[in-house]
Amino acid sequence: MSSKQESFVVSARKYRPEGWKEVIGQGAITETLHNSITQDHMAHAYLFCGPRGVGKTTCARIFAKEINRSEDHAEDEDFSFNIFELDAASNNSVEDIRSLTDQVRIPPQVGKYKVYIIDEVHMLSKQAFNAFLKTLEEPPKHAIFILATTEKHKIIPTILSRCQIYDFNRIGVNDIVGQIKKIADNESIKYEEEALHVIAQKADGAMRDALSIFDQLASFTNDNLTYEAVLKNLHVLDYDYYFTITEHLVKHEFADILVVLDSILKQGFDGHHFIGGLGSHFRDLLVCKEPKTLDLLEVGDSVKSRYTEQSKAVPSDWLIEALKLVNEADFRYRNAPNTRILIETSLLSLASLGLEKKNDSPELIVLSEPKEKKQLEPTQDASPKRSSAPSTPKPPAETPPAVESTEQEAIRAESTEPEAQEKEAHIETPEEESAPASLPPNGDQESPLPSKSDGLAEPASRRKRKPSSTVSLKIDDDLAPATEDISKEVRSEDTSSASEMEEAQDDQDSPPNTEETLSIEDAWKQINQELLAEGKNALYSILAKQKVEQQAFDNTITVHLSHEVDEEEFNQHKADLLAKIRNYTGQKGLGLTSERIQGKEETKLFTPQDKFEYLAQQNPLLRKLKSDLDLDITY
Repeated sequence: MSSKQESFVVSARKYRPEGWKEVIGQGAITETLHNSITQDHMAHAYLFCGPRGVGKTTCARIFAKEINRSEDHAEDEDFSFNIFELDAASNNSVEDIRSLTDQVRIPPQVGKYKVYIIDEVHMLSKQAFNAFLKTLEEPPKHAIFILATTEKHKIIPTILSRCQIYDFNRIGVNDIVGQIKKIADNESIKYEEEALHVIAQKADGAMRDALSIFDQLASFTNDNLTYEAVLKNLHVLDYDYYFTITEHLVKHEFADILVVLDSILKQGFDGHHFIGGLGSHFRDLLVCKEPKTLDLLEVGDSVKSRYTEQSKAVPSDWLIEALKLVNEADFRYRNAPNTRILIETSLLSLASLGLEKKNDSPELIVLSEPKEKKQLEPTQDASPKRSSAPSTPKPPAETPPAVESTEQEAIRAESTEPEAQEKEAHIETPEEESAPASLPPNGDQESPLPSKSDGLAEPASRRKRKPSSTVSLKIDDDLAPATEDISKEVRSEDTSSASEMEEAQDDQDSPPNTEETLSIEDAWKQINQELLAEGKNALYSILAKQKVEQQAFDNTITVHLSHEVDEEEFNQHKADLLAKIRNYTGQKGLGLTSERIQGKEETKLFTPQDKFEYLAQQNPLLRKLKSDLDLDITY
């Protein structure tokens, strides 16, 4: 056991690729580098950038060995003395770069090129980058620089412009699974294919991370990688949970959804991880809808068959809406005060998709027009006989006005009053109320409401609602012409009254036109009195100080203003003032302007002490009175 432990080497080091064909998942880059060596089209500086564990340093080492091999050298010859690796994370100062440039001048002892591999080059300081620029741009013919970094955006543009840039991609799940299978077979480790897919997905495209997880699980399971053991050790949520909860979501089983979520959270799984896994599950279901996109599903064959089966039971539009809700929940998760409530409400919203919403298309209920006026059948003829001859239709009467006035209603009531006295009022019994009101005793159907030709019907939306009554009166057709004439007269009166009201409103808006013209001074006083009565004190105080009789020259009145506030107030009412003064004076060509007085001293506000001193100068006895009575002038 001890000898086995001493000889153990981690898989990431033991199975590091030694040639271009062993590099996994970077076929385009390895082919380009290999062709540049064979065609002797090599650059003096390369930049390998990409995520961790994808083969940047490995490709740099293979490239450094391949460029020195030729027909004169044996295949197993080691050119490690021509390869220099520098960790920029710990050698990032200007002095380290200067020592590197000094070594570059020395030619190689064996081989043709000296290769300098600078790992994590983005860790160099700005001063070190500047010191490295000249050497990187024009190095000796035997020097080749290979820079590797995981953060390309941190490298200054002057360095990027001097290098050939190769972007390494993440390694696919299937490529990682294939490499792990080879290693497991070489190490005689038993495995389940689904377990290897979980390891590859956990590695997130990094081969080094996948091999590290593989070594850890091989020790945990005693060289027997099972699906359950991998899930338990990596703390990964099983596919069964996602299949089960999707089935409950489609069937709108709200209680079962909450139960499954509770069991997931009790096992210690992170809610954010669950939301991300659920979104990936919906995406995989959507991918299985079309045979063309089936290759995008990076899972084992057994799980792929389950995805295909469930995708047939879930509509595509449901999956698209579900993905939108999951993405929204994922975005809101970080700022949510209660993450569990957020997940539960999101799942309930997903379960509500596809439900028939009854409120979206409510049933239209058409209400019949209220029967405010029922027809009154005369009691004298209990069983009227209908004439066999067809009745001659009466010419249609004019349409009544849309809105009836109170006078019309009163006139109609007076016209129907004699008819109501001649006929006996018919009071409906409970038996008659249960029957349709429009059916006469003989069973013949008649219109339940008066027609528009009778001149009595109003639009239901405009006429005033009145409480229903059990007694109804029917107006004879003989009264219809009279009612129409009265309606025309009332309508003409309403029109004339409306025009009179408009004229009165126009007169009220315009200034009063006096019969006798006033002088400018009298008109000015009249306007001031009106302003005071209207409560426009600010404008009144401005105009009251003006002496217009001295300013009426050149047919223009000039108002002198001393403050900016007064000028603004005056300009606001200038048009109204000019209209009034023209109306009062009768001078239509009269003008009104304002002039700002600059440098005028403002009125001083006197204190009680100043007022007392002024009065004491006029009457010296006030000082004696103040001293005798010990009075205080402040108040």
